[in-house]
Amino acid sequence: MQKKGFDNKKYLEEQSEAILKRAKKFGNKLYLEFGGKLSNDLHAARVLPGFDPNVKIKLLQKLADKCEIIICIYSGDIERKKIRQDFGLAYDTQILRDIDDLHAYGLTVRGVVITRYKDQPVVDIFKTKLQRRGIKVFTHHPIPGYPNDVDIITSQKGYGKNEFIQTERPIVVVTAPGGGSGKLGTCLSQVYHENLNGSQAGYAKFETFPIWNLPLNHPVNIAYEASTADLGDINEIDYFHLETYKKTAINYNRDIEIFPVVKKILVKIMGNDKVYQSPTDMGVNRAGFAIIDDIICQEAAIQEVIRRYFKYSCEYVVGNANKKTMKRIEQIMLGKLDLHAHDRKVVTPARNTAKLSEEQHKGHDGIYVGAALELKDGNIICGNNSSLMHASSAIILNAIKFLSDIPMKIDLISRNVLDSIRKMKIDILNTDKVSLNLEETLIALSISATANPTAEIAMDSLKQLRGCEMHMTHIASPGDEIGLRRLGINLTSDPQFASKNLFVS
Repeated sequence: MQKKGFDNKKYLEEQSEAILKRAKKFGNKLYLEFGGKLSNDLHAARVLPGFDPNVKIKLLQKLADKCEIIICIYSGDIERKKIRQDFGLAYDTQILRDIDDLHAYGLTVRGVVITRYKDQPVVDIFKTKLQRRGIKVFTHHPIPGYPNDVDIITSQKGYGKNEFIQTERPIVVVTAPGGGSGKLGTCLSQVYHENLNGSQAGYAKFETFPIWNLPLNHPVNIAYEASTADLGDINEIDYFHLETYKKTAINYNRDIEIFPVVKKILVKIMGNDKVYQSPTDMGVNRAGFAIIDDIICQEAAIQEVIRRYFKYSCEYVVGNANKKTMKRIEQIMLGKLDLHAHDRKVVTPARNTAKLSEEQHKGHDGIYVGAALELKDGNIICGNNSSLMHASSAIILNAIKFLSDIPMKIDLISRNVLDSIRKMKIDILNTDKVSLNLEETLIALSISATANPTAEIAMDSLKQLRGCEMHMTHIASPGDEIGLRRLGINLTSDPQFASKNLFVS
């Protein structure tokens, strides 16, 4: 059983109270910029053990009668099909998923804003798709001189040209599938129009990380830097806050750098230079007050930094990360925390398994993949690839046998089922990839479970793998990665390809 370092109940209570209090400050009309992931915030769940990945959705449910939601997406991200790495979904597809999730929780989505829109044909297709499904779509165009020319921004040539979104409830949450989507600009545009129409409205920011009331070099805050190594975010002391209140607070460089501009815009719109004195003032984050065991959170954050190192290393060899990103993550991991790959418990067993497999098959061509999985009780399960199945398939079957007290020599998947799948792959699908990936293996297991009580018992143990740690010596195939993600396993891989082929289906 994983130890908890974070109290969700306390967090929900404190966070909802803070948001309502901030809305009251602005005459009960608050545009709240929601940073990070709206749902399935797996980073937060990993570094704050006990954090519910969907706690933000539950927070909105708690405020359901007082809030509505606007979702932003940058037109350029639609054009280039930008991918959200945690789920492998393009930003535009992620929005469709987010809307479904929000509706399922009974929350009101007011509409989608396409920011910096330039009449792109691909963007128009996405816009039409949403509109034909009954979703309101608004467009905001680029503003000349943004973000520094405050006079232009706060005029009819700036925010004045944007479509105003009519809202009804006191709290309007503005969210997005990822950074750079235009959340801040959308919030300030709405505040501009509200004040122009004679209605009082204000702005605030809700961002989980960095946690402002933890020390600058606390592992949880360093883990945030590691998660944004590709963006180059750096945690800093909020010197505006320190100067005004003589108290240390932590924020990140982009928010600190842009604060004087944001303050000028708010002062110009609202005519009140006392609204905010620091970037930390703008925030309503209460996550730090819900940490109940700091040591547990520190240990979890340290492991997250190593995970991020492996993630960026794999992205680099694939071509999705550059040398600057690699240099940054190495500086964080080695320079700030003096961590090494072997500090992740499953790395050495996985590498030893691959080495042993290679020695056993000496003289045979092939790539030998090793995998290691740490169960909740600390036991390490190992597995390797074979002509029959991928390493991830083997290790999952080994793990559920162990959890179900089934001898390793017992086959969970019927030989007839395996032969039938192999025959279909060769004779019908015309593929030479006969070895089963994890997705295929799980389907085969479920088929076998209909006639094999032992397989059925083992299949029930799959639920116990959620949150477990796993390492592979080679980059997982798409079918393996999807299967592991659905099982909720935290996977890392060495930056090596499991095949000599350039194309992997």
